[in-house]
Amino acid sequence: MYTWCKQQLVLVKYLCLAHQLEILAPDRGISYLCPLMAKSRFSIIRPERFPVFYGYVIAIAGTLGVVASMPGQTVGVSVFTDPVKDALGLTRDQFSLAYMLGTIMSSFLLGRAGVWYDRYGAKIVSFWATIGLMFTLVLCSYSALLSTALQDATGYSHWALPFTIMILLFFLLRFSGQGVLTLVSRNMIMKWFDKRRGRINALSGIVRSFGFSTSPLVFSILIDDMGWQGAWQYIAVALAFFAVFVLLFFRDNPEDYGLIPDGKIITSGATFQTHDKRQPYTLAEARQTRAFWMYSLVLSFNAFFVTGITFHIVSVFELAGFGRDTAISIFLPMAIVAIITSFIFNALSDWVKLKYLLFAMIAGGYVVVFGLITLAQPWGIYLIVGGSGIMGGLFSVLMAITWPRFYGRKHLGAISGKTMSMLVFASAIGPYLFSVFNDYFGSYTGVGWLSIGLLLFITVGSLKADNPQ
Repeated sequence: MYTWCKQQLVLVKYLCLAHQLEILAPDRGISYLCPLMAKSRFSIIRPERFPVFYGYVIAIAGTLGVVASMPGQTVGVSVFTDPVKDALGLTRDQFSLAYMLGTIMSSFLLGRAGVWYDRYGAKIVSFWATIGLMFTLVLCSYSALLSTALQDATGYSHWALPFTIMILLFFLLRFSGQGVLTLVSRNMIMKWFDKRRGRINALSGIVRSFGFSTSPLVFSILIDDMGWQGAWQYIAVALAFFAVFVLLFFRDNPEDYGLIPDGKIITSGATFQTHDKRQPYTLAEARQTRAFWMYSLVLSFNAFFVTGITFHIVSVFELAGFGRDTAISIFLPMAIVAIITSFIFNALSDWVKLKYLLFAMIAGGYVVVFGLITLAQPWGIYLIVGGSGIMGGLFSVLMAITWPRFYGRKHLGAISGKTMSMLVFASAIGPYLFSVFNDYFGSYTGVGWLSIGLLLFITVGSLKADNPQ
């Protein structure tokens, strides 16, 4: 009888714990128990006992998370384009089409990834995204061998085999790297800050911009030293160490550890809804506002155009009479402009309307497009560097700051995930359209004029894109 009573008391204890968890996360229900247990399983680092506000650790960790996604970003893939397509026997058009299809496939799942983030938290989702990116890079390094093995096994020697392999690999690469790891790392930082959100994002943006600008140079050096296969394998090993870093340092809501954004202590039992005074929008509600679509469209345009020109950067500059070294070298000054822009406007974003920053980013779009159209002229390179830098710097501001400020933190993953899905879709179309215009018209000028039309539409639509709060 004593044993039976003891068992019932234990059962009641766990039911009470489950009930408490449901109060803390009513939108997640009892199913939140498993992720929370997973959250405490690797608890070497205790945010509530950390000597300084743990949000600063989160800012560093999230920034490194975005940098770690670089192999899945266009700037990371573009360096591998020429050696990989040549090894697989694919033309530039075929390789670009595979990239587009794989990226589009990944965009369809990114909205769901945002929901996973809301449900399971930053640590769990980022860990599996890092593992997925790591194994994808290993598979990418064996893509030529896989293609040859399939051709030998089937007796079917055709470009369709390596083409299909690259579609699947690009799907995994873009979903895990550019998509999930970037989405979660950026949102995690935004959840730990409110009034200091812009200033923290300014410092984070400096490191991210430096990482984006130097990664093509680093990857190019790795390819020169150990070949494209060895370079991808080397990066995969580095990601294995980063996966351990994620488990140690990534955390979700500060309220889970008795903290609130910006570093204050809260009373037991409070939730992040208690301290977030903004009206929490669901994804469906956010999609009914003009601001959601206009901000998403200008961010998507950045993904479309910058991805397209970056993917074909060597070809674009060769047509204008420049060499490969000149093409690769623009990333560093572009990053300097982006860093300065990001730092200034991130800091200002704590005090000014984001709509001003929206139009500044649109203006940067016009500059970089005219740079592409007039690249053969002496000022063309300067316009590309300046316009891309302005857009890139403001991208880091608007992509991070807009969604928690306009729609609250409760459904941040779902809302930003939808936008990320649009971005990835746009980034998929960019390289292929650039390739098509080059093949049919002999230059990339046509895609520049198409981009002017898109920017005019966004400009008019953004006139009334006000904060829904």
